[in-house]
Amino acid sequence: MPGRLIVCATPIGNLGDVPRRLGEVVATADVVYAEDTRRSAVLLEALGVGAKLRSFFVGNERVRADELERELRAGSVVALLTDAGTPAVADPGTAAVAVARRVGAEVSVVPGPSAVTAAVAVAGMGGDRFCFEGFLPRKGAARSDRLTRIATSEVPVVVFSSPHRLADDLADLAGVCGPGREVCVARELTKLHEEVWWGSLSEAVERWTAEAARGEFTLMISAAEEVSPTVPVSDAVETVSRLVASGARTADAVREVARLTGVPRRRLYEAVHEEERR
Repeated sequence: MPGRLIVCATPIGNLGDVPRRLGEVVATADVVYAEDTRRSAVLLEALGVGAKLRSFFVGNERVRADELERELRAGSVVALLTDAGTPAVADPGTAAVAVARRVGAEVSVVPGPSAVTAAVAVAGMGGDRFCFEGFLPRKGAARSDRLTRIATSEVPVVVFSSPHRLADDLADLAGVCGPGREVCVARELTKLHEEVWWGSLSEAVERWTAEAARGEFTLMISAAEEVSPTVPVSDAVETVSRLVASGARTADAVREVARLTGVPRRRLYEAVHEEERR
């Protein structure tokens, strides 16, 4: 009979937030995989639990997936840890769950701390509906498309950022969302130097351009304001086409026409692509 995969959340900074069941699960598991065995070893030492750790990170997921499959087929109970937060949520783990499902193994979870929900809670922008976009792509069309989705989102959006990418991320967000869009910047959540800052994207750019960014960042960007369009969508699409024909990038043209006409950027972007496919 196939075994069991237990997806285990770990503290995002403060060891006092460790899920109570985590120590019990790891102590009784047949195999324990960890994103970073050294960091997880520190956590387990704090829990007073001894376990032999095997690495499971982005670079070796494919190889470890084959090994994991053998373990689960043999009936093993496998615990999966990440450095911080929950596996498969902007962290390795999706491949492990896919393997477990393929072999018919049970999948369960030890829930716990999350930078996503922590940021939603402290931002105060409303938690009934929100979108999580993870880390922004580094460059190219993928980055432009993601920024466009955030700029036109009808609900607040949560993104992660690292110290060396924060200034660029904020600048690009201000460029597509508008400098006055509200943002909550949560730094080092639950850690010693935790900081929660609110302001406009332009103010955020000014601060973290002048000040070196330190720590891990979670941003929550407010939803786009609804603006009544001044022209039909078809006219806006035609204007975008003219700008692109004159040499403008599609993303830039859509952003500018949406700003001038009030047509929601996402709606306009989708209409432009629909027109291109015809």
